[in-house]
Amino acid sequence: MQCFGCPGLHVRARDTMMRSLPLLLALCSAPALAQRVQLTTPAEKSASGVIAPEVLRAHVRFLANDLLEGRGPGTRGDALAQAYIASQFEALGLQPLGTDGSYLQPFDLVGVTSSPKELSFQAPQGAVHLDFHTDFIAVSGVQSPESKLAASELVFVGYGIQAPEYKWDDFKGMDLRGKTLLILNSDPEDDPQLFAGKTRLWYGRWDYKYEQAAKMGAAGAIIIHTTPSAGYPWQVVQTSWTGEQFELPAAEGPRLQVKAWTTEQATRRVLQLAGKDLGALWAAAQKRDFQPVPLGVTVSSRLTNTVRRSPTANVLALLPGSDPKLSQEVVLYTAHHDHLGRKEGGKPGEDTIYNGALDNASGVSAMLNIAKAFKALPKAPRRSILFAAVAAEEQGLLGSQYLAEHPPVPHGRVAANINIDGANIHGRTRDLTVIGLGKSNLDATLVALAKTQGRVVKADQLSDRGFFYRSDQFNFAKRGIPAAYFGSGMDFIGKPEGWGKQQREVWESKHYHQPSDELRPDWDFSGAVEDIRLFFLLGAHVARQPELPRWNKGDEFEAARLQSLEALKRQDTSK
Repeated sequence: MQCFGCPGLHVRARDTMMRSLPLLLALCSAPALAQRVQLTTPAEKSASGVIAPEVLRAHVRFLANDLLEGRGPGTRGDALAQAYIASQFEALGLQPLGTDGSYLQPFDLVGVTSSPKELSFQAPQGAVHLDFHTDFIAVSGVQSPESKLAASELVFVGYGIQAPEYKWDDFKGMDLRGKTLLILNSDPEDDPQLFAGKTRLWYGRWDYKYEQAAKMGAAGAIIIHTTPSAGYPWQVVQTSWTGEQFELPAAEGPRLQVKAWTTEQATRRVLQLAGKDLGALWAAAQKRDFQPVPLGVTVSSRLTNTVRRSPTANVLALLPGSDPKLSQEVVLYTAHHDHLGRKEGGKPGEDTIYNGALDNASGVSAMLNIAKAFKALPKAPRRSILFAAVAAEEQGLLGSQYLAEHPPVPHGRVAANINIDGANIHGRTRDLTVIGLGKSNLDATLVALAKTQGRVVKADQLSDRGFFYRSDQFNFAKRGIPAAYFGSGMDFIGKPEGWGKQQREVWESKHYHQPSDELRPDWDFSGAVEDIRLFFLLGAHVARQPELPRWNKGDEFEAARLQSLEALKRQDTSK
């Protein structure tokens, strides 16, 4: 569950949330929405009944089977997953929306496997050599046989953020061409007036930081890992950033030679060489007047890269709408079908397959169940429904990026994106967590639908993790498409207080992006069924309303939506 995207989208997220607060309070206080418009129809309620735990489990059992070898992009297991999903779409009678009359939207990935030996730091007073895997992880930033840093000057640039709307610039006009930037993870959170406080924004994401460093003309960038700032332990960096790394074929634009992570302990050793203290540098970086700090240290590294192209594909299917006009618009469901493949260098007898049962065989299974529910309706909804099982999410949302760049319908005709990344495996909950609550008027429908299940909607309870920017909906949101991304909460029925949070922490520490993400007999899909019925009912509601969903006024994605709608208007006028 990672994310690429485009910087420069942010307005004041805190101010947006404050403007949205009266709306959210109104939603929670009265069933006004249900009185104004029909929330669900009897046919939709009946169709939602086909979503069943045994069907969920069956799809997960196949997609997470060892025979698919972790569904790594460009592998045989990847192709098997695509074929399975396409066959399920065909069995449901959905129309293929890929190329040449197929369900597949193929595209190439560029896989780069880097072999870094060490990361060396040199200063007049001595040297520090870091060990790969234990102290640092590094990958190539270029799609070429070699990438290197040759005595590149190391500069600490705080959080590496340029945010004009916050009057924030960590670079202060310094010439950073050819240098290597040492960067703090996350974004400043001490001042609630800045960067939405503890809520993680796009500026805090690693992909923003690497992209920004490249724009500065830097040769390399090193992000300092800590578990609190990343939201996951070092082992996740070790598994996610080793082995073959995938990108779309390189486009024009600046690129780093080397992208790296270092542990906090290793970073302190480097800073000690420079005569600096990490705590003091961190404190200075919290303020607007922070100035980049040349460390008097050079860094060198050489990566030997194996570069290859490999094919993958999104799997696309359409349920045509029944309304002559609204059927030109679609409700887009997405779930990524890939995972991490096989672990390199495993010991004899060690489990080396990243099965990705929860992440995200369960999400694909959920989408297939939703497709089955739509087909169970006596009449197709007014708007069309587009189902997209997207590729290479784990490598940076590449499949959804490709789909967003090559959409089968214009962005302005996509009513909403409903993204599913994982399902609840622990049972029923009293609550529902909406990632990005307060961003769009889809919230009103979700609050009302959750109430019919006796559940309450809560905002992201781990807002410091930046989850809205870490899954496929981000690629559609930044192009203006209102997006819904939600799942079960943490208040589990029949469990003691705090149990849900504990399960979440165990999952992240032991199973996230690990071979142990496997289907288990004790998985309880009863809560997942309730969540997936909400996914279905939300899409069905959007599919029959005369008006398109919209971002709340002032949201960071509102301008892109208005632009896409204006482009459609000009296009229709010119006909």
